[in-house]
Amino acid sequence: MELCSLRFAFVLALLLYPCFAAARGGDRRPISLLGQMDDEGWMLSRHLLEDQPLITDEMVSGYMSNSELEMAIKEFGRRCSNISRVYSIGKSVNSVPLWVMEISDKPGKDEAAPSFKFIGNVHGDEPVGRELLIRLANWLCDNYMKDSLAMMIVKHVHLHILPTMNPDGFALRRRGNANNVDLNRDFPDQFYPLNDRLESRQPETRAIMNWVKERRFTASASLHGGALVANYPWDGSQDTRKEYVACPDDKTFRYMANVYSHSHYNMSLSKEFEGGITNGAFWYPIYGGMQDWNYIHGGCFELTLEISDVKWPKSIELPILWEYNRLSMLNLVASLLKAGIHGRILSSQGGHPLPAAVKVEGIDYTVFATRTLGDYHRLLAPRESYEVVASMPGFQSKRTRVVVEDEVTSLDFILIPEGEDSVKQDEILNNYICSCGGKDKLELVEFLRGTHFEIYLFIFIVVVFLFYLLKRKKMF
Repeated sequence: MELCSLRFAFVLALLLYPCFAAARGGDRRPISLLGQMDDEGWMLSRHLLEDQPLITDEMVSGYMSNSELEMAIKEFGRRCSNISRVYSIGKSVNSVPLWVMEISDKPGKDEAAPSFKFIGNVHGDEPVGRELLIRLANWLCDNYMKDSLAMMIVKHVHLHILPTMNPDGFALRRRGNANNVDLNRDFPDQFYPLNDRLESRQPETRAIMNWVKERRFTASASLHGGALVANYPWDGSQDTRKEYVACPDDKTFRYMANVYSHSHYNMSLSKEFEGGITNGAFWYPIYGGMQDWNYIHGGCFELTLEISDVKWPKSIELPILWEYNRLSMLNLVASLLKAGIHGRILSSQGGHPLPAAVKVEGIDYTVFATRTLGDYHRLLAPRESYEVVASMPGFQSKRTRVVVEDEVTSLDFILIPEGEDSVKQDEILNNYICSCGGKDKLELVEFLRGTHFEIYLFIFIVVVFLFYLLKRKKMF
């Protein structure tokens, strides 16, 4: 009896002990989930009971403080004002601004181009990402007129960089924010509805959620530390077991993860993760993660990138880590222009933009065109054939088959309101919609359509009339 009591006390102590992880970190799931084992005898939430080393002053030395990082961001904005702008998406618990650097040849302007975001320092004790992201911004500023990859990104993508999501945690040298909440367990979760309590959401989490809903990002990545692997959805599983749980766009996510891993110096050589990539739930399930929320609620394809085996390496290693990850970060952003289809959806009456739905047959996922420009960006794994459908209530759906190659694939749709003579409209539109060297003839259709046509017809008639009067005057 006494032995049973001791065993019970030991198990209880394990369940109540503060939980940490080496790579993806702490856990906010129900206590009943923490003690489960997978088929190989590993704890379901791997590394949760490992002790974390004390972060000393010597380790912090060489890293930018929050105030120094803010000065570096603003200095970047001044130095590179022609291709960038700096803005804040909110504040942390301790009122530290969450500064973002946008990099584009048209910063702050609405255009039919895909958007990508990088987020660093989600966990306060994983600071490598914040250092690498400020280096990435400055590298693009210095090289966009010299390097073809940098120029492609600046001209054709809106890149948004948030170096630190958790400045309070960094200052406190701990994983959670100032309220000691793990921000990567604070998002609404499809498998764990108890995490949907809006009143308990942290200000940093709310800032990200509002940002994603406002900006309509095509893809993104968050930078973490403690392992070396590119992680993709789903992060959780229905029964909380460690198993491969594929999302509808599993093939596209594996493509994106491989872009990063195989561009990295040694990530793809991992002995623990085949090819240097992993499905999140197959590694170990987590709940309330930012990655899955982005895909489900934001229409944004996000990866979780573990970029350093050591969470807080000495600062002298930062130049090496930068060189190891630089090409991976650039290629991942550039993959937006190579993986998938991009285009606009307009109405046949006046060429107005339509916020229509775009679906791919066989993939249970929908992206939507924007209301302002009607542009959409649907990521898909290359070297495949897809049947694409554009639809919107009150309009006739359009479908077409397209082969996605390793280059920009343009596909525009003009939807006809229900009730029009669709045969006649199709004959007209098919003469103008094509992809020729990446430039569509859709602009000509817009130019000749609607009010533009009426204006130019009126001008033409006036010119003809004036010409007639001038000729008549010469005759007399």
